[in-house]
Amino acid sequence: MKNREIFDQVSDMEQRIGELYEQLGDLKNQLSQVLEENHRLAMENHNLRKHLDTHKEKEEGTRETPASKRVSFPGEGYDNLARLYEEGFHICNLEFGSPRQNEDCIFCLDFLNKTK
Repeated sequence: MKNREIFDQVSDMEQRIGELYEQLGDLKNQLSQVLEENHRLAMENHNLRKHLDTHKEKEEGTRETPASKRVSFPGEGYDNLARLYEEGFHICNLEFGSPRQNEDCIFCLDFLNKTK
C-alpha cells in the first residue's frame, strides 16, 4: 500500500504543478497586456505634453529665439525607434532590426542620443 500512496502523492503534486503552471501563464499574459498599455500611455503622455508645450508657446506669443537656443522635440519617428529599442531590437545601422538579447548596444544608444 505504501507504494500506492507515494504514487498518489506524486500524481497529486503533478496536478497541482500543472495548475500552477497554467496560473503562471495567465499572469504572464496579464503582465504583457499591462506592459503594453503602460507603454502606450507613456507615449500618449509624451505626445500630449509636447502638444501642451506647443500650445503654451503659441498662447504666450513667444518671440523668435536664436536657432542655438531652440528646443527641438523628437518626432514620431524617434518615438518609434525608441519603442523598437525598448522592445529589444537594434536600431543602429549595423544590426537594424535584429534582437538585442537583453544587452545595451552602444551604437543604438549613441544614435538615440544624437536624435534627441
